[in-house]
Amino acid sequence: MTKSILRKTVLRERRSLSLAEVTEKSNLIVDKALAMEEYLQAETVMTYLDFRNEVQTGTLVSQSMAAGKRVVVPATDIKNNRLLPSLLENYPGDLQPGNWGILEPKPDCLRPVEPTEIDLIFVPGVAFDLSGNRLGYGGGYYDRFLAQAGPYTTFVALAFEFQVRQYVYPDAHDIPVHCLITEKRLVWTRPR
Repeated sequence: MTKSILRKTVLRERRSLSLAEVTEKSNLIVDKALAMEEYLQAETVMTYLDFRNEVQTGTLVSQSMAAGKRVVVPATDIKNNRLLPSLLENYPGDLQPGNWGILEPKPDCLRPVEPTEIDLIFVPGVAFDLSGNRLGYGGGYYDRFLAQAGPYTTFVALAFEFQVRQYVYPDAHDIPVHCLITEKRLVWTRPR
């Protein structure tokens, strides 16, 4: 299998999930995330906004805001090929569909946050292995972004169990996650 075939295979499998399955599994995953010590201690949390049957993050956003955490979401700067972390103040009012139809901050709601200020980042992906390697969507946006985070920032992947694979073809520039959460387990892939 090649990287592109693995990506297509896992995405096809993810698309085949019903909304009920996605919601039920997402709830189990998010409950684990909300109970993590690293999450409870984090003041500033960044999360992706789910799209096309990814693990749903709406509850994570609303519960984090209700708990008084600073919640940061990504805006895509296509021209400069990068993610811009932006502080979310009104959910979902600050958001609109952006590039590729993924929700992101409206231009007048962009509130940049330094990547080094973020304590914990929930990272999306197509597939992951138990060493924390991540197969993304192919744009490299998250790898470039994670490289700017502070040395104590924790990277957490939210994924359905079928997205955990033996091997995900990591490249030298790929940045692994510290922790992987599925509906079945929470695995530390790197020392805490």
